[in-house]
Amino acid sequence: MSKQSTYSFHFITLLAVLLLCFVINICLGSVNISFIKTIQALFGTVTEDSSYYIIWEYRLPKAITAILVGGGLSLSGLLMQTLFRNPLAGPYVLGISSGASLGAALLIMGTSLFSGVFTFSTFNDIYLAIASSLGSFLVLSLVLLVAAKVKDTMALLIIGLMFGSITAAIVSVLSYFSKAEKLQQYIFWSFGSLGNLSWMQLLIIALCAITGIFLSIISIKPLNAFLLGENYAKSLGIGLKKSRYIIIVATGLLAGSITAFAGPIAFVGLAVPHISKQIFNTTDHKIQIPAVLCCGAILMLLCDTIAQLPGSVSVLPINAITSIFGAPVVIWLLVRKRKMIF
Repeated sequence: MSKQSTYSFHFITLLAVLLLCFVINICLGSVNISFIKTIQALFGTVTEDSSYYIIWEYRLPKAITAILVGGGLSLSGLLMQTLFRNPLAGPYVLGISSGASLGAALLIMGTSLFSGVFTFSTFNDIYLAIASSLGSFLVLSLVLLVAAKVKDTMALLIIGLMFGSITAAIVSVLSYFSKAEKLQQYIFWSFGSLGNLSWMQLLIIALCAITGIFLSIISIKPLNAFLLGENYAKSLGIGLKKSRYIIIVATGLLAGSITAFAGPIAFVGLAVPHISKQIFNTTDHKIQIPAVLCCGAILMLLCDTIAQLPGSVSVLPINAITSIFGAPVVIWLLVRKRKMIF
């Protein structure tokens, strides 16, 4: 079987698995809905019971959120691992997630320091998303400003980590002085959540994701060149500064928007690119970009289905599930293949 046929087979399989996971995710929950009723509701058939309302108001937005979050974080992780040529790099190495966390912390815990002026009860999820977006945008702006001054990509990585350390330190100070209930609210936000997003919020994430994917696609040639080093990329006539800008902006849009609306979700962006490379046995970004989008969406749908604890009213933190069930998969793949593709 030729490589092209192998890739086609893998993509068809992934798309079929993605569709199956999507339907299963919608079927299962605190109230299990049959497969037939789920399909009928998805095609607009209004049923006598509340299944149509449950699916369209709660489960369908959450399933779409899982696809966008999983695919977006996985793609941004691939971009960072390629740019820095580091298999341990993830979508948050530039401090973008820390910036979003700082924005959320300032809104939730910072207001307790000025309780005479503000109260958190006046804010809702929209304000929290705006604060997180502003925090991630601020850090992204600083990283882009530094990228214009620094020529060494590894130095940019270290500076991004330092930005993350600074923002984490500020959050720690806020946590120390914050009231217990405010600290609890922030901790719940940091667990990550795929639910409670409106269709308008989903549209914003989707627009950011589409823009990030488009920027990634036009950067396929530079990304493949970066795998062999910056000197090789320069010898091909690739503008290093422009390419770095585009890759950083794409990562910022993907990771920043997702963190703002869904919270800081760990592990996915770091692990999925490795899973994809093991499945397709290639580092070509023409293959890897759609592959990580599919693999990330599948993993997030599976983790969300498990986190829902089907048949129970309880919901586990999505952050815990992504690591507990995702890490063994990566370990198994690397042990089975016995080498890392990078």
